[in-house]
Amino acid sequence: MKKKPEKQKDMEALREQLEKASNVFLTGYEKMTVDQDFELRKTVRGAGGSYKVIKNRIGEKAGEGIAAGELLKDLKGMCSIAYTSGDPVALAKALTGYAKVNPNFTFKAGMVEGRVVDLTGIQALATMPPKEEIYAKLLYLIQAPAQRLVTVMNGVGRNLAVVVDQGVKENKFSS
Repeated sequence: MKKKPEKQKDMEALREQLEKASNVFLTGYEKMTVDQDFELRKTVRGAGGSYKVIKNRIGEKAGEGIAAGELLKDLKGMCSIAYTSGDPVALAKALTGYAKVNPNFTFKAGMVEGRVVDLTGIQALATMPPKEEIYAKLLYLIQAPAQRLVTVMNGVGRNLAVVVDQGVKENKFSS
């Protein structure tokens, strides 16, 4: 059993990590094996996040006064958190994919960019395209009008050349 100073250190370390993280997913992990837990941690690291099993009381105290505080209130059962300051979509996809394979792993709630989301919000986040794909689509939409303008301008010159060529062939231009 940990002594109070050790628990205080754990709480402060968790608070520091949660202050840096803008995206936090609260999960349950009941009846998971050690191998499943290892695989989950590897999946979360691959998505650019961190995973931590927390004690409910320490989690509640660490969340007091920070953005994740609302998420960490009144924790019940076996709780863990996955968090990142990077892309929340990548982490949500990784966790959702893992949950499909391992039904013992469950979502409780999440916080994305300071806003608490429920299970449907997490599912919606997991179905979004990655950030790079969204940027590519946006860039295409920005470039499309310029490409169309150039095509139209080239078409006018091309059409004029065709008309002049036909006029010359039919001797429409006489001096």
